[in-house]
Amino acid sequence: MNTKEYISLINPDATEKTVNLYHFIQDIQGEYTLSGQHNFAGKGSDYTNQLEQLTGKRAIVWGSDFSFCVEGDDAMRYQHCGPANLPPISWEAVRAFRDSLAMIDSTTPPSNLYMKPQFLEITLEKARDRTIAEIKVRHAEGHIITMMWHGCYPADGDCCEGSSIWAMENRPSPEEWNELVTAGTELNDAWKKSADKIASYLKQLQDEDIPVLWRPYHEMNGVWFWWCNHKGEQGFKRLWIMMYDYFTNHHQLDNLIWVWNTNAPRDIPGDEAWAYEDFFPGIEYVDILAADVYRNDYKQSHHDQLVALAEGKPVALGEVGEIPTKEILQQQPQWTWFMPWGWILFMANEPDLIREVYSSERVLTVDEISVDQKGKYTIIRVTE
Repeated sequence: MNTKEYISLINPDATEKTVNLYHFIQDIQGEYTLSGQHNFAGKGSDYTNQLEQLTGKRAIVWGSDFSFCVEGDDAMRYQHCGPANLPPISWEAVRAFRDSLAMIDSTTPPSNLYMKPQFLEITLEKARDRTIAEIKVRHAEGHIITMMWHGCYPADGDCCEGSSIWAMENRPSPEEWNELVTAGTELNDAWKKSADKIASYLKQLQDEDIPVLWRPYHEMNGVWFWWCNHKGEQGFKRLWIMMYDYFTNHHQLDNLIWVWNTNAPRDIPGDEAWAYEDFFPGIEYVDILAADVYRNDYKQSHHDQLVALAEGKPVALGEVGEIPTKEILQQQPQWTWFMPWGWILFMANEPDLIREVYSSERVLTVDEISVDQKGKYTIIRVTE
């Protein structure tokens, strides 16, 4: 009989399968790490499938995005944000470009990002519908689902110039921010209009009894997205709590595990990411704390500081460029999953390393986990 005392989800009305998934993540923490892979909106399981072709392994955490439609002649500059109406980049093309350069890191984009965009003839609604359909298939196969949302600035709707999202220094002023997070304002109403659409898709998944690792407004401690770099009690904290309240109490979404997803702190001019705690909404509003690690920046402090802030709740690698090696996972054992971002998996990592990590004893894949009708997970791998 299992007598383990589990930490409860912040939503007391969470569904049974959502609770069981959260318990499983707590069970593996410190001992195993779930493998993951991100896929772009409306494009199925393109990168998950390419990963399987390379390694023979299926990453268990299946990630995607509710996304946006990008506009403008410079749209390809924002391909890394995963717009629904841009074509994917093949990993063969990515590696060919990478190998042609003398020096590169995981943030350097392929040269075709600066070409005239070739827009796909697809609406955002159709792309999101395809994503929901793919999630249903993948969940039935045993995958754990994580979703995010690259959303345009609310005043711009669902289709926008890429700079609406990747705003850099054109982020909202304190006055605009206050309007955004104040009920009854025009800007707040615009936010609700976009949020209602996202909630409707999450409701479809709830109707299918599919729990979701929900990580909205990621990397908020950075300086690039419109929701970034709003510190303190009146900053990002208000946006997070507003969304939690709106989705949980207004839309009654009980299938969400709330993943507060930061960026690993760094002091690179023009690309800074500040201390976790300056953007933390409070432990009572967070189920899992995650960090995004690019540039192979696996400092021990990035792990240890997040673990301390979590107060026993799980931590994860929400996005990565270079994947964590076996040695890193041994030194930083509390990471419960890692998820490479789209094509960057193949650009930033050698094939032999990818095979080694996804086949390692610590890293779990779909074939090593079973789940019953109540959403209870069991590790089924056989070890020598």
